[in-house]
Amino acid sequence: MSKLIRLAQGDWGSSRMVWLTALIFAAIAAVLAVLIASVVTTMERSANTNDDSRALRTGSAAVASLQKRMSATLRDNAIWDDAYANTSNHDASWAVENWGKTSAEYELYDVAAVVAADGSTLMAYRKGVPFEPEVYFRTGFAELVSQARLRPLDPVVAFAETTDGFAVFGASAIQPYSKEIAAPDKFSVLLFAKIITPEALEEIATLHDLNRLVIDRAARKDQIAVSLPGHNGIPVAFLSWPGRNVAAIIHESVRFHLVGAAIILVVFLLAILVVGDIVSRKLTRAAEKARYEATHDSLSGLLNRQGLVSRMNSLLTEEIGGAITLLLIDLDGFKEVNDAWGHGIGDIVIQRSAELLEKNAPEGSIVARLGGDEFAVICSKERANTVAEAISASFCKPFDIDNRIIEIGASIGYAVSNNVCDPNELLRRSDVALYRAKETGRGRAVEYTTELDADRMRLGTMEKQLRLSLAQGEVFPVYQPLFDAQSREIRGVEALARWNSPMGRISPEVFIPLAERAGLIDNLGFHILATAIDQIKLMHQVSLSVNVSPVQLKNPNFAPGVISLLKQKAFEPERLTLEVTEGVLISNPDQARRAINALKSIGVKFALDDFGCGYASIGTLRQFGFDRLKIDRSLVKALDNEDQNGEVLKATVYLANALKIPVTAEGIETERQARTLAAFGCDKLQGYLLGKPMSAEELASQAITDNPPLDSHRLANAG
Repeated sequence: MSKLIRLAQGDWGSSRMVWLTALIFAAIAAVLAVLIASVVTTMERSANTNDDSRALRTGSAAVASLQKRMSATLRDNAIWDDAYANTSNHDASWAVENWGKTSAEYELYDVAAVVAADGSTLMAYRKGVPFEPEVYFRTGFAELVSQARLRPLDPVVAFAETTDGFAVFGASAIQPYSKEIAAPDKFSVLLFAKIITPEALEEIATLHDLNRLVIDRAARKDQIAVSLPGHNGIPVAFLSWPGRNVAAIIHESVRFHLVGAAIILVVFLLAILVVGDIVSRKLTRAAEKARYEATHDSLSGLLNRQGLVSRMNSLLTEEIGGAITLLLIDLDGFKEVNDAWGHGIGDIVIQRSAELLEKNAPEGSIVARLGGDEFAVICSKERANTVAEAISASFCKPFDIDNRIIEIGASIGYAVSNNVCDPNELLRRSDVALYRAKETGRGRAVEYTTELDADRMRLGTMEKQLRLSLAQGEVFPVYQPLFDAQSREIRGVEALARWNSPMGRISPEVFIPLAERAGLIDNLGFHILATAIDQIKLMHQVSLSVNVSPVQLKNPNFAPGVISLLKQKAFEPERLTLEVTEGVLISNPDQARRAINALKSIGVKFALDDFGCGYASIGTLRQFGFDRLKIDRSLVKALDNEDQNGEVLKATVYLANALKIPVTAEGIETERQARTLAAFGCDKLQGYLLGKPMSAEELASQAITDNPPLDSHRLANAG
């Protein structure tokens, strides 16, 4: 009995040890399982949280990218001399051609509108079709326009709900690039909008790795959301997308490797490290891409203005390698390429130009596109002249684009950073030099000197004085007679503008271009025309010729203004001839043709002035319907040389006469020239030999003493 009890006690002790061991292992296993479960749960939550944070930052970067792109597009289009000039003149057709029609198929905006300084809508197009912006934009249109006028230097960008859905839209004051900014209430405002279509959402989702991205007025429950602020900062919509549940992905990837607690923990930790590395790499790439897009031009791939200024700031601050040189390059004739061939070809020209600049810039140089057709190159001071010459030479060769030969040039202005620490000051100096390069004939390179600033101040003073002189009648016409080539009788007069300013007599070669740049040419032109009509009106049957700037013909209001003036003055249109130069053939020829046709329909005649000093042909005379050709004085002077110029001039006159286009020769200074040109077939002569420019009083006096025909039989035969 006692033996059985001892055996039973031994078995119980062994069983107890087994159970105790089992319990211990079970407890250890349970603790390990709890720890593993706790670790797994914690890591899952952390992974999801990290991924949601990443996605939220990425979504915010996507919204910022939309706003920056719109801001850059507005800045490129609103800070533009032509845009400022034409919108200031309420030129709706120019706005339609450059922005309205472009909205039909343009990746940067679907909606374009221009609000004039007086608050009226000058132009509003959606996808190439006119629309009512107040109806289309449910809220924020007027407010955004007001904000743009209060902040003329920076575009205002926000989001809004439209009849097409949600859109990113922005507004910017339209202002000149090369002039001082006027008061904010004088600016027109350019507004662009890009509709956030399902395709655009898909592109954003793909680009920023945001699956099942949607846009709605309210953030969706249990989803990640980024707000789209309206004009007042209040969200008008939200971008929402579901989290990726990274934890489930991780758990699935390691499920079959759970061999033991230690192995599970190691694998799990490794998986977390891998995922963390992936997320970190994606965030790094997204940040790098955002930084790249903020500092680079999307079309050319070069640095943009912001990127250039940043690099310049570093170079000027650290004084790396001594003084630097900033070259500003403006493409001559680029606007005409855009007008003739469209923005698609224009974009290719920009890309080819960027490639040329990178090819000709020395190693270590910085190349940037500042916007539009303006580029910049930073190089060492010693290489500036060589680089400028290489760039100028490279642009002498035409581009061959889709079997089109595109010819452009490059005007260059550059400045050295001696004692300059501010990037904006270096930009200003280079811009002053660039302005001089374009002013002196384009296709040139000009280095900045302090004298250029003095000249610019002088021109600014002269511009102010010209405005005052126009108001005070100090700009006036003088008259140079036009004579019959055979009888030497007066057939008409040409009105020539003169300006006796307080600074002295200013040459027309100076103040006419100044008036064109300052936006005064319309006032000056109509002032000369009106004054000449008043003074010549009573000299019956004497024809009047007046010079017209190509800038005037670009104004849609020019022809109606002339017609109105002729009616007001009761002056016969048949007595008026408007003389234009070849500039009309390259500066908005369609608008020039419309103006010419409108005035010819009432009897006004047109003469092509300075023929032979440019590229215009006899065929051009017929194409534009010119009534008369005026031989340039350079060809007339060439008659004195013993070469073939006389034969060329003779053939030109013969061909014009064969086409029934009468010819006037100007610049007649010798009797030999007068007789030769009369023999060639010129029916009218003009020059100092026959008659110098004179006042209206002197003209009337000469008519009485030297030329009675002004009111006798000679005038009866004048035409």
